Amino acid sequence: MSVAEIERSIIKKYRKTIWRRFIKGINDYDLIEDGDVIAVTISGGKDSLLLAKLLQELKRHGKKQFELLFLTMDPGYLPAIRKQVEDTAAAMGIPLQIYDSNVFEVAEDMGGEKPCYMCARMRRGSLYDKAKSLGANKLALGHHFDDVIETVMMNVLFGGSYKTMMPKLHSANFEGMELIRPMIFIRESDIRQWVKYNDLTPIDCACTVTAKENFGARAYVKNLIEHIAEENPNVAMSIYRSAENVELGAILGYKDGEGKKHSFLEHYERRE
Repeated sequence: MSVAEIERSIIKKYRKTIWRRFIKGINDYDLIEDGDVIAVTISGGKDSLLLAKLLQELKRHGKKQFELLFLTMDPGYLPAIRKQVEDTAAAMGIPLQIYDSNVFEVAEDMGGEKPCYMCARMRRGSLYDKAKSLGANKLALGHHFDDVIETVMMNVLFGGSYKTMMPKLHSANFEGMELIRPMIFIRESDIRQWVKYNDLTPIDCACTVTAKENFGARAYVKNLIEHIAEENPNVAMSIYRSAENVELGAILGYKDGEGKKHSFLEHYERRE
């Protein structure tokens, strides 16, 4: 597929399932403003490649005036993987800015039983730092709808907490920087179909650490949701909406914005 054909597929063939849901996320959560300089994080995977093309199309046809940077951090990819990332981006008309780091190596040394968690935190911090140094005020990540609901379930089942992936967040460590997730309403199955239709070759995780073992918590939750969907086709949306419909009067406790824990007993009124 040519670059023009790839771009046309987004606003034509996948207009309903991808483009409109992308626009809905942008509008519903006020993710982009005039004057923004957005650093788009490109790992070379299917999600970040689609995000790059969506933002390019929005810049070309949208009403907001903003600038785009396309950042790829090489955390220690094998040479063949790095070349694949570079070649695929070039074929898609995505002008990458690549820089090197040793995140994979450090994550393996420090991660213990959670190298993926350590890797994600370190990669994000590195990307924030690089993006800010280049004049960006926002960092765009390629998380999609299924990432969001799987994260909710992983936190409930394995973390003993209720948290979701927010559409946007102010960075706690990089003043003036904000994280945005423009693909929050797009389903992973539709991304896979778009990739297949355009005959693209994205990479998978390409991690040199977890390739040594099987880290399957997210895969377990993904399969669990798919199994429940066989009986309840609306389960995915129910999980998502649960993060919009929290009843503070019907939970045992919560943490405020400063991390302080509160119990329902603080506001409990005894009645005869």
